Amino acid sequence: MRTKRSGLIGFAMLLALAPAGASAQGGAMSVATFLAKADALRAKGPFALMSSDYKLLKAEVTGAAQAYRVRLKGEQAAGRPSSCPPARAPFNSDDVMAQMRSYPPTHRAQTSVATAVADLFVARYPCGGR
Repeated sequence: MRTKRSGLIGFAMLLALAPAGASAQGGAMSVATFLAKADALRAKGPFALMSSDYKLLKAEVTGAAQAYRVRLKGEQAAGRPSSCPPARAPFNSDDVMAQMRSYPPTHRAQTSVATAVADLFVARYPCGGR
């Protein structure tokens, strides 16, 4: 059962994964840091929306998704895309958090949000011939 607070974070993460302009930067944060901040935000409940970490996490995921889409365009031009997502990839916060938590705790500090988002695209949207 989803609570209101996880729904608020979920809504933000869902929006963050929608393609937008290339102005947002992000994705360099480690998965360990992201998870620690996300868990702290969930504990704040509705007050999480007022936290600077809320905007930071949203920017991290948005930037990582945008960077992946830019990389993917280059891969497509070369005829070797790493994934084949639709124009709007319908991920939600549960998808993102599950991907982040799928890395062993010992590897989370060395794995970036950008890598996690790219891995999510690859796992969720494989190309037909693979």
